Amino acid sequence: MPPFDVPEGDPFGSHNLPYGVFSVPGTAERTVGVRLGDHVLDAGAAARALGSPHASLLTQPTLNPLLGAGREVWEEVRRALVSWVTERRGEVEGFFRPLSSVRLHLPFEVADYVDFYSSENHARNVGQIFRPDAADSLTPNWKHLPIGYHGRSGTVVVSGTDVVRPSGQRKAATDPAPVFGPSVRLDIEAEVAFVVGVPTALGEPVALGDYREHVFGLCLLNDWSARDIQAWEYVPLGPFLGKSFATSVSAWITPLQALEHARVAPPERTHALLPYLEDAEAEPGGYDLRISVAINGHVVSEPPFSTMYWTAAQQLAQMTVNGASLRTGDLYGSGTVSGPEPGQRGSLLELTWNGRDPLELPEGKRTFLEDDDVVTLTAWAPGADGSRVGLGEVVGRIVAG
Repeated sequence: MPPFDVPEGDPFGSHNLPYGVFSVPGTAERTVGVRLGDHVLDAGAAARALGSPHASLLTQPTLNPLLGAGREVWEEVRRALVSWVTERRGEVEGFFRPLSSVRLHLPFEVADYVDFYSSENHARNVGQIFRPDAADSLTPNWKHLPIGYHGRSGTVVVSGTDVVRPSGQRKAATDPAPVFGPSVRLDIEAEVAFVVGVPTALGEPVALGDYREHVFGLCLLNDWSARDIQAWEYVPLGPFLGKSFATSVSAWITPLQALEHARVAPPERTHALLPYLEDAEAEPGGYDLRISVAINGHVVSEPPFSTMYWTAAQQLAQMTVNGASLRTGDLYGSGTVSGPEPGQRGSLLELTWNGRDPLELPEGKRTFLEDDDVVTLTAWAPGADGSRVGLGEVVGRIVAG
């Protein structure tokens, strides 16, 4: 293909280079791609042409072999990719394709899926909505450990996949008995997800300091939630059918190395932590990610990830402290990202205060999602010298069940 330019300031420039998996329409073959601007590099073909020792990892139909190769290989491959798209650009020019000409797929095979509840702002909002008379809107355990639940890995879908409105039992407070039917309180949860590369053995906890040895990168995630189904089913075991029908993730996984300039300290701790979660002397564990949530193209919220109370390293430590093993392709979500301001809330539950305060959109009011609504999550992080590191978007359209 003819040479192309990446505009100065493009958030998907050579400082970023997220990984995905793509195919060419009309073929079934999938391969690893790396995004540069509005093009995708066939990383496997480039690696073969340039004699890379890692070509076998980049010619796979998923990212899993690369994920499992470990930190040293991740860093070697990234250094090579940066060189290929900058110093050796002419040698790989023929291996680029316009993004508009390829089909993007779920970039890795998801092993296990865990979702956390790590935004204090979100947790307090939920507590005030459902427990308005409680002395403290947080549950007693909230500031002592990252709370989470196990989800359904088989229903994690790539951005652009339609979300079928789920059906299930629901019972309003005034209903004499539960009824069955489509959810009428379908919601979003704007989150960030972390992708595990290196596995562990059963019985082997992961210490805070080993986070980078196991986590390859991150992406945006939308944890779709049927609030009415969830409200009736969750006592006493927590989320189940109200969450498991679909979870959308980006087609692009941003490697941790691209986000070094976005590392920030988490909010100040107000409770003493047990040693396995204590990070006072650790490297800054938070990430400064600026998220936008849009419904039908209209931005309704801008949640700041830097406000998250529990970090990805703490979540990983909590997830394994009982000896639970990691597998290559494990995915864990941050939980809903919400900031302290009304315009920074990451769910419709909070934005509309459980339906009390409808959103005003150009096409009409919204309390919860309607059929044909399109939800889009986007985000960027600060990079070196004032640059921006873009995260791949997550898009989902609601269709009738």
